[in-house]
Parts: sequence; C-alpha cells; structure tokens
Amino acid sequence: MPSGENAVFLDEAALLRRRGHEVIEFRRHSDEIVERGAFGALKGALSTPWNPFAAERMRKVLLGEQPDVMHVHNFFPLLSPAVFYAADSLETATVMTLHNYRLFCAAGIPMRKGQPCTKCLNGKTVAPALRYGCYRGSRVATVPMVLMIELHRAMRTWADQVDAFVALSDFQRRLMAQAGLPEEAIHVKPQFYPDPPEAQPWGSRENKIVFIGRLSEEKGVRILIDTWRAWGDGAPCLEIIGDGPLKGTLAQASADAGLTRKISFAGQLPFDEAQRHLFGAKALVLPSICFEGFPMVIREAFALAVPVVASRLGPLPGIIAEGVAGDLFRPGDPGDLLRVLRSLWCDQHRLAELAAGARSLYENKYTADSNYKILIEVYEIAMRRRRRKNHTDVRCGWNHRFAFA
Repeated sequence: MPSGENAVFLDEAALLRRRGHEVIEFRRHSDEIVERGAFGALKGALSTPWNPFAAERMRKVLLGEQPDVMHVHNFFPLLSPAVFYAADSLETATVMTLHNYRLFCAAGIPMRKGQPCTKCLNGKTVAPALRYGCYRGSRVATVPMVLMIELHRAMRTWADQVDAFVALSDFQRRLMAQAGLPEEAIHVKPQFYPDPPEAQPWGSRENKIVFIGRLSEEKGVRILIDTWRAWGDGAPCLEIIGDGPLKGTLAQASADAGLTRKISFAGQLPFDEAQRHLFGAKALVLPSICFEGFPMVIREAFALAVPVVASRLGPLPGIIAEGVAGDLFRPGDPGDLLRVLRSLWCDQHRLAELAAGARSLYENKYTADSNYKILIEVYEIAMRRRRRKNHTDVRCGWNHRFAFA
C-alpha cells in the first residue's frame, strides 16, 4: 500500500527540482522480498542489520555524483543503516528523516496491545521487544530488528555517521532525543502540501465527516463504529477511505450495528480522488491510539480548510492547534469522541471558524515555500557539521546536488 514515506520522498524531490537543484534517486522496493517468498524473507532479515552490498552501491553513487547531501528517507529493510557509512570520509553530508521510531523501537510504532509503549525507548534497551515479539508479533521476526538497533547503538552510527535528523514534530524530537539521538542534531520540519486547490465554500459542503488512513489497529478506527452507533439517527455520514487488515472486520461491525446508511467504506483510492472526498467534507477524524509521526492527511485537511478532530496523544495536540484548526478527544474513548463531534456538529458556525483556522494554519506553516526554507537550513547545518568532522574549513560553494534514498 502507498506509504507516507514514499509520498514525502517524491514531494521533497520535486520541491528541490522545481527550485533548480539536481536530485539523484537511489531506490529499493520491499516488493523484491515479497516476490521471492521465503528466500526474499530471509534476504530481508539478513539485510536489516547491515547490508554491505547496498553500502557499496551507494558509495559508487556518491563518488561518481559528488552530491552535497545524501538524504535518507527509509533504509529498512534492504538498504540498512550501512548506507550512512558510504559517505564516510567524503564531503557529502548525511541527513535522515525520522518517519517513525524504528531506530530504537523494533515495531517502528511504539504500541503494544492497543496502548502506547515506550519501554525500549525510555530504557534504551531491546529486551522488551524480544520478550513481547514486537515486530509482527513474532520473536523470530523481531531478532533482526533488535540486532540492527543494538549494532548501531554500539557502533555509534547515529551520533557519528548522520549529520542531521529531521523530526516531524517537537514531540518526536523530544522522544527520540530521550532514546539516544544527539539532541542538537535533530531538527523539526513538518510535512507540506504543494499547490493545493482553493477550499470549497462552507455552504456547499456535504454533511459528512471523513477518515483517511490505513485500516489497522494503531489507527484506532474501531472506535468510530462505536461512536456512530451511540450517536444514532442524528449522526452525519462517515466516509472511511483506505484499506488494511481491519477493513472486513470494520465493515461487518458497521453492518451488524445497522450503520450501512451512515458509514461507507470507499477502500483505497488514488490520491486525487481521496482529495475530492476530503474537499467536500466538514471535518476529518483521526482516532489514532499510537504515536504518529505527522499524518500526511492533516496537511491536506489544513490546506483544504477541513478542521481535524484527533486523539489527544503524541504529537497530534501540537499539530492540531486545539480551538484553532480542530479539536481533541481522549484516545480510545468513543464517548469522549462523541461528545466532541456532537458539540461541533451542533454549532456549524464554530465548525466553519475552525475550517478557516485550518486554512490559515496551512498558509503559515505548511506551504512548499516555508518547507523549502527549513529543508535547506537543515542541509546547510549538516554540511557545516560534515566539514568540521572532516576538518575542512572551506568548500567552494554548492553544486546543488542531492542523493535521495
């Protein structure tokens, strides 16, 4: 399924190219693992802690292209953190975007049994991950993950080989610094939305609320069924857009509750079509029960002047701006979600004000121009750190070339 990491990779590459920079892309796809069955799974497991072949290929790219920066969005599972060593002793600075918590959390998402879990992050240990089999519920599958975490903690990869990290929120920055990343090397840069359309006038929108995301446990979608069941006949229509392991279970629960006229399941939609659904909505609901990074759909909702109702959890309170661009509720609590949604729905004037606040927040923080400025500042900081590391005082300008992985 399409991931936020892939979307950010493409958006940032396009952003840099539009402003005259050259971007060299270095890609591997997890489909290679799936297509090879058991052999592919074994290859992925062996590659996770250290892949010398990927590092060698990246080294050749860096020597040949000599980019200013190597920006890694995702090294898991086929590249491995070994790719950062490809830039060792070179002038190319290294940057990594933290799309999740995988550097210290075997699951990537700090959640266990439907609750946030930061045992490995806070304790700086992988023992809980092994104990609970955090990666895909399997101790065997978790072993390569914990080997990767412990190997690169011991090798000081994150302190010595990465010149700058990009966190998606202040919350993530604090949590990753507590887990062991050098705090001074972590910089906050949220997502952005390039060239959004004008927002639909409030009076012409449909009486509907939208959820867009993966239908999996950590997204908390189950409570939407309970909320709409309790809301009853006065509830607006809810459109659930996305796919995932819970789709069948949720659709059956909706049918059993007699909500087929109130809740629709659109499945996975192309980006433009999903945006059309969001464009005409009066609210977006995000009932996550895990620590998110920065859900892409929030930047889209803000750009389209759609207020967001989200869990009071992790980075979401800092992103939503409660009372300005949306509202918050207790995570996992359908009763509190119902209270918040019903209050807003009964005050359409207030809801329209939040919609205007969402668009204003987008214009102030999440445009391509503001994001480009932050990204270039991070690159410049990374390059200065790389020069100090290599004892190189002077570099004659930029060649404006970036390697994305």
